[in-house]
Amino acid sequence: MSTFPCTPGDPVPSHRVVENLIARYAELVDDGDFAGLGVLLADATFTGSGEPVSGGDAIEKMFHDTVIVYADGTPRTQHVTTNVAVEVDEQAGTAVARSYVTVLQALPELPLQPIAGGRYHDRFERRDGQWHFVERRVRINLVGDVSRHLRQAAAQQ
Repeated sequence: MSTFPCTPGDPVPSHRVVENLIARYAELVDDGDFAGLGVLLADATFTGSGEPVSGGDAIEKMFHDTVIVYADGTPRTQHVTTNVAVEVDEQAGTAVARSYVTVLQALPELPLQPIAGGRYHDRFERRDGQWHFVERRVRINLVGDVSRHLRQAAAQQ
């Protein structure tokens, strides 16, 4: 069994920082904090089902325009990110990550259920000692009832 020696003041390993950025994305989406997403992805390009969107302001607007938010200020979702694989090039100050995402949703009239599943492909760069998203590509390949989550799907019903 291998252990990772750690003492107070040790820097957090780069792969852990990248994992934390991936987790932060899920928290911000589920909290309905699209301004926070804009900050998190300020230097990134986001590619989902539409055209790629770059920069914090444009990404924040895309989420506002796309995701339905309820009276509690959230989309009533839980993004579960699993199978996270991170590869870090410390010398180059770059990292890539692959992960699975499962989106769950529940509303008073909608029992808890998975509504989407897919994969994230992410790129990160370290600048001035800090890791940042530079690209997030989302590929959703399993789609359930997203009519209460995405405005376009709701409009088509």
